[in-house]
Amino acid sequence: MSNIQDEIKRRRTFAIISHPDAGKTTLTEKFLLYGGAINTAGSVKGKANSKHAVSDWMDIEKERGISVTSSIMQFEYDGFCINILDTPGHQDFSEDTYRTLMAADSAVMVIDGSKGVEAQTIKLFKVCAMRHIPIFTFINKMDRDAKDSFELLEDIENVLGIKTCPVNWPIGSGKEFKGVYDREKREVEMFRSVSVGGAKAAERTDYSIDDPALKDAVGEYLYDQLINEVELLDVAGEELNQELVDKGEVSPVFFGSALTTFGIEPFLHYFLKMTSSPLPRVAEGKVIDPATEPFSAFVFKIQANMNKAHRDRIAFMRICSGKFDAGMEVYHVQGKRKQKLLQPQQVMAQSRSIIEEAYAGDVIGVFDSGNFAIGDTICIPGKQLRYEGIPTFAPEHFCRVSQVDTMKRKQFVAGITQIAQEGAIQIYKDYNLDLSEIIVGVVGVLQFDVLKHRMENEYSCEVRLEPLPYSQMRWVKNNGFDMDDLRRSSEIKKAKDMNDNPLILFQNEWNIRMTLENNKGLELLEVLER
Repeated sequence: MSNIQDEIKRRRTFAIISHPDAGKTTLTEKFLLYGGAINTAGSVKGKANSKHAVSDWMDIEKERGISVTSSIMQFEYDGFCINILDTPGHQDFSEDTYRTLMAADSAVMVIDGSKGVEAQTIKLFKVCAMRHIPIFTFINKMDRDAKDSFELLEDIENVLGIKTCPVNWPIGSGKEFKGVYDREKREVEMFRSVSVGGAKAAERTDYSIDDPALKDAVGEYLYDQLINEVELLDVAGEELNQELVDKGEVSPVFFGSALTTFGIEPFLHYFLKMTSSPLPRVAEGKVIDPATEPFSAFVFKIQANMNKAHRDRIAFMRICSGKFDAGMEVYHVQGKRKQKLLQPQQVMAQSRSIIEEAYAGDVIGVFDSGNFAIGDTICIPGKQLRYEGIPTFAPEHFCRVSQVDTMKRKQFVAGITQIAQEGAIQIYKDYNLDLSEIIVGVVGVLQFDVLKHRMENEYSCEVRLEPLPYSQMRWVKNNGFDMDDLRRSSEIKKAKDMNDNPLILFQNEWNIRMTLENNKGLELLEVLER
């Protein structure tokens, strides 16, 4: 048992969140470099022949230079076993990010030093705040011209409503960026950008803040500014209270440059010291301790065709408690059956390796023939429990979808169904079971492009997307209301989702209000709990 507890204790599982282009994927790559998981960091937006980021493995991600699906990567560093959940930054894929955050114990929020808090950062932060998980802030791109550091802290505090405590402090930015001051060590880590084989890196020289040579190294103006700012921080700044960090009420802040790898190692050092091992989870009102309870897990992501040659489908599970052994018999709660998890594997974005064991905090991928759904619970037989489901959100964009080649109906139905099971899109059928019409709903319009691309490239089926005039969708609460009695206008449409839950599509908010006024007893849901 002590070995299991030791293994769980050294696990760290965190998500990386940011607005697009803040440098999140680059930061992830540099973490992997330090862990020895990769030898060369890929360029997120490079030329056609350049190496792509490890975490961006889909063809469409490589073409567009954006992350459209979350990636899971595990590596060892300094005695810790680290699970990174890299999330899409683009708001059109925020549902995937939300599900991934459900599997994390803490989050690293990456902010562009020249832009401060951006729109998508706010949305993702709110999800973290809702779960009260610790949030660590990395202010990136200090080797470019950045906003005033105090202004950046104020931005985070005012916009996100969380207190900040800088662990290190920058000296200048852009061409004047000289390094960062470590407040605990009272040392300055000097920055000098160098070119290494076409890539940027940083040379480091350390000075004590009391070393007279420091003034010459950074220049008198920046030295005086540093001394004044450090004094102000020490007197008026927020104290680093670990208890408040654990509650998600104070965010430790770090400055650096992911592109040049400057500040990454110190950040990892402090992060691993301040973040916790896997946290307890709640199942049906009972707190499940990760180290003392037997194996349990929940499915938070499903991905089809990670290996196009095998047309496979992988269910990603966050292990919440205990130890998993390959070949062990488990109980699938929603499926009400005992089974063995096939081909359990550790994942590094697209590449995989079969594993023999895993522990609470780890994320494993298992082969899925279509039995699992997002939010499902897996545990050992005889110890039945059910983790809370992962909510499904109402989309805002809708299209009628059909195959161009009518002979490819089989590929069309298989492809559209599998992609919907991943949670990337939602599909609806006509309420009166006219199966010839399939409607797709998405959170962001970019998902339509991804759907079209994947249908053509993974299922060899060209599809036609016809925009529909609806902008809202609501599920109908199951409270005895008869949908056949629905009084409605021509501006709304009745439909059902994949699980036969009744729903209504509306053109606008006014339609929703009028429908509710005209139908007593009708209750509508914007979020569906499984």
